[in-house]
Amino acid sequence: MSYDYLFKYIIIGDTGVGKSCLLLQFTDKRFQPVHDLTIGVEFGARMVTVDGRPIKLQIWDTSVSAGQESFRSITRSYYRGAAGALLVYDITSSCTFEGSCTELQVVNLIRRETFNHLASWLEDARQHANPNMAVTVIGNKCDLSQRRAVSKEEGEQFAKDYGLSFLETSARTSQNAEEAFIMTAAKIVQNIQEGIFDPSNESCGIKIGYGRGQGTLGTSGTVGQTGGCCG
Repeated sequence: MSYDYLFKYIIIGDTGVGKSCLLLQFTDKRFQPVHDLTIGVEFGARMVTVDGRPIKLQIWDTSVSAGQESFRSITRSYYRGAAGALLVYDITSSCTFEGSCTELQVVNLIRRETFNHLASWLEDARQHANPNMAVTVIGNKCDLSQRRAVSKEEGEQFAKDYGLSFLETSARTSQNAEEAFIMTAAKIVQNIQEGIFDPSNESCGIKIGYGRGQGTLGTSGTVGQTGGCCG
């Protein structure tokens, strides 16, 4: 199938927050309750429509488990040339041990670490990828609101502080899973229109395709006027 543009995405965040499940829900429209932890990189792709234009999303799910830091240099190589990113955390508290949670505050603190680590993930991505890439902060597992450890307002405030988009999602129920990817694509389209991204420069994470709308997103009706990713 032809497309006007191809956008490269990365999905980043702590292990266990549901990155692979979000990718699977978006590409295959299904939820896999038992999913092997990703060590390294997983890949998915799907066509979407933004402003009437067919766009192919090429998505790289990068993850490094504790004790697997040797893989981080490998996964960082996939940051380069990314036009967009989903920055994912887990909104819930969770028991990782058998039995009931008797120290709820401690458990909440443990799960909140996935939220507390967002700034570090964002800094890492901006250091190794295009600093102007479109980033959407994702609070995943919103179907488990009874186990919430991070309020929606906290997630919204973090995104606002860093000038990012924000959504809460559920990979299990598919709530906002599609919207997360399409919202990010719409921001990339906006960046092209505003001259922040030069779509003729593939290092921006954008590839011009052979669809009917090729060359229509430039600020003056043309593409490639800025000469670089960052304008």
